[in-house]
Amino acid sequence: MIFTLPALPYGYSALTPHIDAKTMEIHHTKHHQAYVDKLNQAIAGTAIATAEGTEISVLTHLLKDISAYRTAVRNHAGGHFNHLFFWETLTPNGPQLPGTNLLRTLEKSFGSFESFKELFTAAAAAHFGSGWAWLSVAKKDSSLFISTTNNQDNPLMNTTPIQEQGVPILGLDLWEHAYYLLYQNRRVAYIDTFWNIIHWKGVENRYMEVVQYQAE
Repeated sequence: MIFTLPALPYGYSALTPHIDAKTMEIHHTKHHQAYVDKLNQAIAGTAIATAEGTEISVLTHLLKDISAYRTAVRNHAGGHFNHLFFWETLTPNGPQLPGTNLLRTLEKSFGSFESFKELFTAAAAAHFGSGWAWLSVAKKDSSLFISTTNNQDNPLMNTTPIQEQGVPILGLDLWEHAYYLLYQNRRVAYIDTFWNIIHWKGVENRYMEVVQYQAE
């Protein structure tokens, strides 16, 4: 498996005014590319280097067993997966609300959609340093939960505390390089604008796929 950097599903300027074109270009071609390059270096000589399958399936398998690998693999595999996930979470012209199935589950899990937004925003704003904020499906009962992870960790990893392990369906990059050119130190403003560019159809599709898989 040689990991690669795919093109974004939209242009670098497509998310303006919420995220500027220069930030998107640097984030994609410099930061994400670096994770891809260093991941390929880190997996040399491991079973992952000869694994077959799609990139996302190989990455998912790797992350679920990440404790078996050294720190460099963990950091760069997480960085590659998280960014693939993030780009597909965003869209320039999606609906402002999730579809019926996901909306009902959000309301059941958090009381209301507005309550979910407030809790997710608060968790993201309170996270110290670099990391990610997540909405994930719990393994035990397919309920939804909010969590944050440090650096390039995510809820798939078996190094994540057991109560925070699950399958992510929504993720927000909290590293400064994701927003600093436009928002500087105003992380909350970046988090607030995130709600305008979420690809809710894609998030709901992830949710339905996870629930169906867990029911089998």
